Amino acid sequence: MARTTTASDTAAPSAEAAWAAKMERLRRRVRPRKQLRICDDDTLRTAVTAAEKSAERARFLAEAAPDDQRAARHAAKEEAALQEARDELDAASDFLTFLALPRPTLEDLLGDHPPTAKQAEDGSVFNPDTFPAALIAASSLDGMSEEEAAELLTSWSAPDANALWEAAWQVQQETRIDLGKG
Repeated sequence: MARTTTASDTAAPSAEAAWAAKMERLRRRVRPRKQLRICDDDTLRTAVTAAEKSAERARFLAEAAPDDQRAARHAAKEEAALQEARDELDAASDFLTFLALPRPTLEDLLGDHPPTAKQAEDGSVFNPDTFPAALIAASSLDGMSEEEAAELLTSWSAPDANALWEAAWQVQQETRIDLGKG
């Protein structure tokens, strides 16, 4: 007697295949990255900010008057000036890139740098004297060593050192998952 194929028989393999494809996409997700720009030329940073404002104003005027060719040309000119200013800033900048660590790696790193009793009393979950340099080095895609990270953290100004630490820490906290509306 021939077996009759039912809707549930054909749905199961396609549901399994769909899940397998989804799981493969989930496995291939790229971990978050964060880039820290370092540029000591205030003039270039100021020029980019000014160019952004000019380009935004010109874009607003061009969108408000879509038939005005002069406004459209001005917006294009301001957009080109903005790109040129950004290119100049990029050329004068150094970038440090940080990658989110896999959860077990981050947890191991935290475990390697526990807070002292006093730090734990104050609410710390890691040793703020040793963990920042370790995290910066571990998440650096540029090959920065822990010793180099510690050097920068102690020799840079407080705001610059904080920006370095925050770039490495924030990428560890970045989420790209949305719970949705349910």
